[in-house]
Amino acid sequence: MPTADDTSLPAAEVAKASIIVEDVSKEFRIRRTHSFKETFVEWLKGRDVRPNHFRALDDVSFTVNEGESVALLGFNGSGKSTMLKLMSGVLEPDTGQVLIRGRLAGLIEVGAGFHPDMSGRENVYLNAAILGMQKDEIDARFDDIVAFSEIEEFIDQEVKHYSSGMFMRLAFAVAIHTELDVLLIDEILSVGDGPFQEKCQAKIKELSAAGKTMVIVSHDQDLVRELTHRGIVIRQGKKVFDGPTEQAIDAMLAG
Repeated sequence: MPTADDTSLPAAEVAKASIIVEDVSKEFRIRRTHSFKETFVEWLKGRDVRPNHFRALDDVSFTVNEGESVALLGFNGSGKSTMLKLMSGVLEPDTGQVLIRGRLAGLIEVGAGFHPDMSGRENVYLNAAILGMQKDEIDARFDDIVAFSEIEEFIDQEVKHYSSGMFMRLAFAVAIHTELDVLLIDEILSVGDGPFQEKCQAKIKELSAAGKTMVIVSHDQDLVRELTHRGIVIRQGKKVFDGPTEQAIDAMLAG
């Protein structure tokens, strides 16, 4: 939980915050070759075999207050998904810090956290436990989770046989049935047919009305207009705009 001792922000701002991103940078090494043999051959040919360094995020800071629904916007390669992974704890920043208040549920990658050789039923219990639920809580909500996912007839099959859409239906159903405080979503709402997408969006609105904090990455401009009131635009790893969603979309397109 963020405290005044953890950050340079004023105590009044920290008290309202669910998410604090402070001076965050993240670099990745991009290798030119994939094995020692390839590296040696390229070196013999006199070619540069040193890895490139790609700065995905460069000194990014922002705060998301409790109950806010915020869109992270940017074109492919801008750094927005990397930012979401830092907030979820999948990655750690090279510099700076990310502080989260409360129980976090993140829907970042298709099938993330699912064990391919376990059934859907077993993975519900595994993922819910990872999200902090006790067995009796999972037992009480299991039928609702499966019903929401609409994959009842496949729930006892190994998930390695699931399509990406089935993965995401089940992952989304588990996440939204936990006692979450903060929900992170990366493009998941584009999964499935029209009626299922509408059901997901209705659930997101319900969570927002209940005061949950949400950060959404999506290329669907109509969706982010409907689900968020604020947008943060990231371009080439830098935050270039932070304000009302409609203005954020304009700022993204203008770049």
